[in-house]
Amino acid sequence: MPLRLPPLNSLRFFEAAARHGSFKLAAAELNVTPSAVSHGIVALEDALGVALFVREPRKLSLTPAGEQYFPYIAEAFSLIALGTQRLPDNRTHRTVNVSCAPTLAVRWLVPRLHDFRAKWPTIDVSVDTSRRQVGFPIDGFDFGIRLSLGPVPGSDWNRLFGERLVPVCSPAYRDSLRDAHGNVALRRATLIHVDTASEDWQAWLDGAQIDDIDAAGGLRFDTIQLALEAATTGMGVAIGRRPLVNRELEAGTLVEACAPTVDAKTAYWLVSAAGTDDRPELQAFRQWLLDEAHAFDDEVSANEVARVSEASD
Repeated sequence: MPLRLPPLNSLRFFEAAARHGSFKLAAAELNVTPSAVSHGIVALEDALGVALFVREPRKLSLTPAGEQYFPYIAEAFSLIALGTQRLPDNRTHRTVNVSCAPTLAVRWLVPRLHDFRAKWPTIDVSVDTSRRQVGFPIDGFDFGIRLSLGPVPGSDWNRLFGERLVPVCSPAYRDSLRDAHGNVALRRATLIHVDTASEDWQAWLDGAQIDDIDAAGGLRFDTIQLALEAATTGMGVAIGRRPLVNRELEAGTLVEACAPTVDAKTAYWLVSAAGTDDRPELQAFRQWLLDEAHAFDDEVSANEVARVSEASD
């Protein structure tokens, strides 16, 4: 006797909504309306005879039944995705799908992709910079590049490189902060914040052991790129993240407002679903990206040592 399965499309809605904790975010991921997600889950609840979500005006959470059901559905979709990925693929062109934060994509990943394409012209690369939680391999991504304190269980993690935090501003704005002795009075500066950054002004102040500056006020942006643009135009001082800010520092459009440079606690990591390394295009992309990152990290470290040595001479 065949198994009776709930409506499969409703299960997809349930998995996405449970993972995001939001009908709206699930709808955006699945390219449908929030109403479609809501109605699909109601149909699933009717078919199962249980409530899966607690619906409140500003909050969506799983019921005990929903919490019990979700791991089974998530694992089932993961198995389907993995099985699909492992089918023999005789297409001439294959695609590697990568999720990456927009600033890192613009400043580091994209400028290097021409090298990858030159070495593997039959492997296409698709880069997605949307700010959403990625589920491997359900969402169709092969890799994610993430800023994190360290690996998270359930996926394969490989460290790429770290960041060094330093206050940056335009040359003219730095001059406007100098006192009668030529020292930069950072406490008089407008601080430019990145609300989405895991480490920003407070992380730098703690690392620099400075406790007489209030990090609460100033200008706020949702991307590193916007914060650096604001600093370049003389609106204040932002936390620059070496090596991503090196381009502006070398060009002189931004300068270090003051010392010191503080090592960030987080680093960039290459993340992928466990057990997908058997696809040749994924092996090629993973090894290429790790080689690029390690060479880049070594170059940045050597340049930093040289810079510090020159400053001390």
